[in-house]
Amino acid sequence: MLTEAQARDAIIVALDCDRDRALELADALGGKAVWVKVGMTLFYRYGPSIVDEMRARGLRVFLDLKLHDIPFQIHGAAFSASLTGADILSIHGLGGAQMIAEGRSGVEEAAAERGGERTRLVAISVLTSMDAEALASIGVESPLAEEVARLASLAVGAGSDGIVCSPQEAAEMRELLGPDALIVCPGVRPAGAELGDQKRVSTPSATIAAGASKLVIGRPITGAEDPVAAFEAIVDELMQV
Repeated sequence: MLTEAQARDAIIVALDCDRDRALELADALGGKAVWVKVGMTLFYRYGPSIVDEMRARGLRVFLDLKLHDIPFQIHGAAFSASLTGADILSIHGLGGAQMIAEGRSGVEEAAAERGGERTRLVAISVLTSMDAEALASIGVESPLAEEVARLASLAVGAGSDGIVCSPQEAAEMRELLGPDALIVCPGVRPAGAELGDQKRVSTPSATIAAGASKLVIGRPITGAEDPVAAFEAIVDELMQV
């Protein structure tokens, strides 16, 4: 069973909206939420300042940029992204071991320059919007769970602190990667919530019970009539795990 503090720390609120709405949500959730996700929607428009604004409100930041490029570029991108003070940064497992190793080198270099804790890396395995049919359409014929496991082993072996996977792979990933790996699960939906474009989903309590470290939850909280009440309902659910 999670304590209240552990339950709050397990939830990353995805702020996939514009700056005004993101700040409104951050202020409303102040003192309640611990983590927010800043993804491409916010970062590409507002840049590092949006991370600064979240950190100024006492929130920890998962900077979900899904970096994917040649190793040289990823070293520089991870270095620059880490200088924002982000706590977690995402990188694509499909980029390969050398690319991930350069990402790790970049965040270590940034930590040495700015001081403080190093930004942790999590590698994207297979997007939660994809299923076996979608994988096959891009030429990946191996079973979906096998592809996730392959990318997870490669990424962690190359220096990633953990992975991003769907709730359906959380238990296998915990067994594969061990107790210290950071396992971040999007595609988490409270019972009765709309699935949207997510394909491989589960409830918050089931995902934590399966071994996830963090749950990325956006629209069920941010799109709720009362986002604070929706957040607190998930906290209550996790405290029953």
